[in-house]
Amino acid sequence: MVEKAQFSAHLLHPRYWLLWLGIGLAKLTTMLPLKWQMQLGAALGRLAMTLAGSRVKIARRNLALCFPEQTAEQRQHLLLRNFEETGKAIFDTINAWWWSDARIQRHMQIKGQEYVQQTLDAGHGVILFAVHCLPLEMGARIFGQFHPGVGVYRPHNNPLMEYLQVRGRLRSNKALIPKRDLRQMVRCLRNPDVIWYTADQDFGRSSAVFIPFFAVKEAATITGGTTLAKLGKAKVLPFFVERNADDSGYTIEIEAPLENFPGENELADAIRGNHIIERLISRNIPQYMWLHRRFKTRPQQTDPSLYQ
Repeated sequence: MVEKAQFSAHLLHPRYWLLWLGIGLAKLTTMLPLKWQMQLGAALGRLAMTLAGSRVKIARRNLALCFPEQTAEQRQHLLLRNFEETGKAIFDTINAWWWSDARIQRHMQIKGQEYVQQTLDAGHGVILFAVHCLPLEMGARIFGQFHPGVGVYRPHNNPLMEYLQVRGRLRSNKALIPKRDLRQMVRCLRNPDVIWYTADQDFGRSSAVFIPFFAVKEAATITGGTTLAKLGKAKVLPFFVERNADDSGYTIEIEAPLENFPGENELADAIRGNHIIERLISRNIPQYMWLHRRFKTRPQQTDPSLYQ
């Protein structure tokens, strides 16, 4: 478990100077009003759409696979919106890592926080069942304003970026746990405490079942939520964060604990989980991370790629 960002002198090596310059410029943008940041972010997203050819193809393919009922024109409009929202997410992360608590609180709204306290008071850990919506970094920072929790994360390969993300994510939360450290997750839940958990990305064939996700009939879906809830004696609460339509701030909503979860088997739980994920994504489709190769793992290794 990571409870503190560790700075070391080697992060000042010349190899990191260009990155440090970028960090300084990023911090300067926190002085801008939020709406100005969002306008700049949308412009950056449109620019990225002209340059990031491979990611554009992935996002376009994901939208076509998930929403075949839409026309090509509708999906192209959704693609543009998604890249604009992705550009805005740069500033969501900058703000989440460097805004003061007071400024965070001026731009946030929380719904359903009573479900978290009620669950903890009943002696159960809380699994916040989230999706990879683009303002997720800000969602964690906002949540920590009323109840600091524990994040599950992937350590960054770049030491300086690892320092920055740990420091930023611990601004209002307790600790971070590497995503493969199940033992620490269970220990936190039995404490009892709160952790974030996501099951909406393709993590490979291991511990996965192939079940429907939107219009894709066989999407690799991890079943770790069932194991985590059982071992941690925890309740699962759907969690969603979105940037307000007028770019004035952020809203998170926490739903009541799922009843009868875990259920009879992992497959039924995973199908139920995907239905929840679809519902959450559908609340704001452009603000979802469509750039991820969600369907890269096929049921059989000899099956053709859906991205060819």
